Amino acid sequence: MLSPRYKWFVVGVFFAFMLLHQADKLIIGQVLTDIREEFQINEFEAGLLGTGALVVGAIFYPLWGYLYDRYGRAKLLALASAIWGATTMFGAIAPTYSTFFGARASTGIDDSSYPGVYSLISDYFGPAVRGKIYGVLQVTAPLGFMLSLILVLVLDESIGWRNIFLLTGGLGLIVALVIFFGVREMPRGKAEPELEGMAEIAVHKIDRQALATLFKRRTLLPLYIQGFFGVFPLNVMTFWFFTYMETERGYDDGTITTIMGAAVLTMAAGAFLGGYIGDWLFKRTPRGRLIVSFTGVVCAMVMMYITLNVPNENVALFGILLPITALFVLFSGPNVISTVYDITLPEVRSTSLAIQYFIENIGAASSPALVGWLAASTGANLGLTQAILLVCVSTYALCALFMAGAVYLVPRDLVVLREQMRERAAESLALSENT
Repeated sequence: MLSPRYKWFVVGVFFAFMLLHQADKLIIGQVLTDIREEFQINEFEAGLLGTGALVVGAIFYPLWGYLYDRYGRAKLLALASAIWGATTMFGAIAPTYSTFFGARASTGIDDSSYPGVYSLISDYFGPAVRGKIYGVLQVTAPLGFMLSLILVLVLDESIGWRNIFLLTGGLGLIVALVIFFGVREMPRGKAEPELEGMAEIAVHKIDRQALATLFKRRTLLPLYIQGFFGVFPLNVMTFWFFTYMETERGYDDGTITTIMGAAVLTMAAGAFLGGYIGDWLFKRTPRGRLIVSFTGVVCAMVMMYITLNVPNENVALFGILLPITALFVLFSGPNVISTVYDITLPEVRSTSLAIQYFIENIGAASSPALVGWLAASTGANLGLTQAILLVCVSTYALCALFMAGAVYLVPRDLVVLREQMRERAAESLALSENT
């Protein structure tokens, strides 16, 4: 029987892994000017540094998902952390643009490792509290952005961008050792209510029959589709909003940093709050988590429209409304992950979430370019403000539509999984009696 203290130690290890990894991923955006000057590259070549990692990450999502469902997740996560450290450090010493591009693209290999974290955590904590735990872990995305900014502000002038990457890469290797020696593998399904407390659990690993069950979960299709559209606004905010506030609104660096800092902090709070409320409402209705997700999407859409239409001269109002908008951006994240795990068999959970993230990565790679094309296109004649508004509001509307479909479908899939878990509990009980 694992102690609560050890379970939270595991959460702390994965929080550190995801926080430092997110910071490492985002640092390149903060030091891009230094990199362009050193390698003498143009905007397109600089943009490829980000696109390469996204493409590699998308390719590796299905592979990581399968491996996590087939083999021990703890050791594979240690490997992912080691790959993060090694590829980042290789980029830090790369002598040419081509070798640096190869190193940065290869960092995408470990970018697709998160389904293993969520899957393993699902076997430490039961369905009733997963939303809160996943909310804590999703806080690492906005906090990682803040950490990357702090690292660059404090260290860039004194040690340079290469040594910053050596530092973060070295931390990746340290975290790999902590995961390898400190995190225990858990039997798949161990924390399900029907199997919790059983001394022996029948082993189930991914196979064709288990994979076939994914296509029978009707809730997954609208969840996957909404995931594609749902990441557009988030990536538009992280990629374009600094430029938008500088060029379209005419704000100075101090004002931009203050407003974006507040938005990042409320975004982090929203991830936890969304998961907390989702857990609370899930205890009262099977649609609870997705109702919270739907509400978050609609609120984010409405607030985005209101915020971007605030007059440029009203800096205070914009500075208040943007953090409120950001509060809802990650509201659905922990609830979507929890729902995927609420309706899928334990041995295909990494694969099911990897498919979700694969689809989201395609949207993530598309959104900044789409806004740029709409803003620059003479035919569209929109400008950056209207391009951001059009992309964010329209994709939020589509996301809400498909999320509503998932809200309607989810109760049946929840019942089916609980029936399968009861069957496995009986199987495990018979196995214990025969040994």
